[in-house]
Amino acid sequence: MPPGFHLLIAAQFVSALADNALLIVAIALLQQQGHPAWWAPLLKFFFTIAYVVLAPFVGPLADAFVKARLMMAMNALKVLGVLALLCGLNPLLAMAIIGVGAAAYAPAKYGLVTELVPARRLVAANGWIEVSTVCAVLLGAVLGGALISPAATRLALQGWPALAPLDAATALLLAFYALAALLNLGIPDSGARYRRAHRAPLALLRSFGRAQRRLWRDAEGGLSMAVTTLFWGAAAVMQFAVLRWAVDVLGLPLDRAAYLQAMVAVGIVAGAALAGHRVSLDQAWRVLPLGVAMGVAVPLLALVDHWLPALPLLAAAGALGGALVVPLNALLQHRGHQLLTAGRSIAVQNFNENLSVLVMLAAFAGLLALDCDIRSIMVALGLLVAGCVAVLYLRERVRRRGPAAAGVFTPPA
Repeated sequence: MPPGFHLLIAAQFVSALADNALLIVAIALLQQQGHPAWWAPLLKFFFTIAYVVLAPFVGPLADAFVKARLMMAMNALKVLGVLALLCGLNPLLAMAIIGVGAAAYAPAKYGLVTELVPARRLVAANGWIEVSTVCAVLLGAVLGGALISPAATRLALQGWPALAPLDAATALLLAFYALAALLNLGIPDSGARYRRAHRAPLALLRSFGRAQRRLWRDAEGGLSMAVTTLFWGAAAVMQFAVLRWAVDVLGLPLDRAAYLQAMVAVGIVAGAALAGHRVSLDQAWRVLPLGVAMGVAVPLLALVDHWLPALPLLAAAGALGGALVVPLNALLQHRGHQLLTAGRSIAVQNFNENLSVLVMLAAFAGLLALDCDIRSIMVALGLLVAGCVAVLYLRERVRRRGPAAAGVFTPPA
């Protein structure tokens, strides 16, 4: 990998670690403040809003500045959000501020990858990114669970008696965001420069609409966009569904329920690493059956009522998801970089994936507010994913057998 790539991985790992630990701490804060259980997925909803609302603007923003410096500034914005939470701001609003930083961080990060790494190494680079991101989810869930555990509460009362235990946990996470900002200082400038974009909001919106149409209408771009959009929406729901299922069905407290998320992350790491080494960019579409299997694994998980047999099922679902998303995400970045620019293509990708997150989290929160059984929700989600991916796979097979199949893929340089 080129110089600076591994430092980029380290910076985004530390930032994502803090995001995921903070999510667990914020759920505990909501419980402490007496809010109903269906507020928990709204934390992710408010965090994700900025990805959708700011999507037309963050792509040109990422292309207009040195990306590593922009990433450092966005980590500083996350620090402000955490400070606002410590000062008593509603956790939902604090997560919205942190989400603004994350929304501008993402196209800069992925855009820098496409600028630094040659196309023939993009699948491997995405393997690194997904493995580090999921490791951050894994360790972030573990860290968040540890920070709200009874042992951490006792330690916080002894070490920081002036702060409430959850405030002490939140303050500790500030150090992680500060470290991520410092790591960004060492990431080199790729040297890539783009033509200055329109600055008028309406012109940016029209340009974003054209970019949307161009990427969706592309054969490989549209397929990979559809799958990753579905995957990340379902993954966001599963993040909270596993917590609720572990508490309601398995009878675990929140701090231990957070550890079950780590098993999904372990599987994703294994699947992503394997796909990053074994799947070439031109064969990315062949991993689609893994998405069908992943969807089928979720209803099987819903039938389990003890944590021990749940562990291999959680890991298997994660492995299938990791092996699915890494090649298709690399293909989407490759086509997006060819058709648009690095920042704009990632902004389009983030818009669609996070719109899916918003819609699916809103539906999930609504179902929880109606007291729907968590097992029924998980079964419906798994079958939806399996069915949609099966349709996309069959349609792609038909397309590739047709007369227009020749030359459907542009070989990477």
